[in-house]
Amino acid sequence: MTPESLTRDYRAAFLRYLPRREEAALHSGYMVGRAAFAAGVSVLELAQTHHDVLLDALAETAPEDVSLVATAASEFFLECLATYDMAQRSAQGDSPPKSSSG
Repeated sequence: MTPESLTRDYRAAFLRYLPRREEAALHSGYMVGRAAFAAGVSVLELAQTHHDVLLDALAETAPEDVSLVATAASEFFLECLATYDMAQRSAQGDSPPKSSSG
């Protein structure tokens, strides 16, 4: 995975998620993160890609929608980071946090 292909895939998945914030589109973010992890992309490189894509999206966002886009971007980025989180927990022998409802 090249930096260009990561940016292309991240942008496409994020822009699919942004209009409706549906679970299927959010899953695309998970798959981008998983592919990036498998390709050896560092979490810092993924964060930079997120930042670059978010800046591009914000440049085309009406001022009254900036908060909505920022919130969606946060949700999407956390989904992208899920594989990194699981790998870190596995390496440390930790289990994922339990939900407060369970």
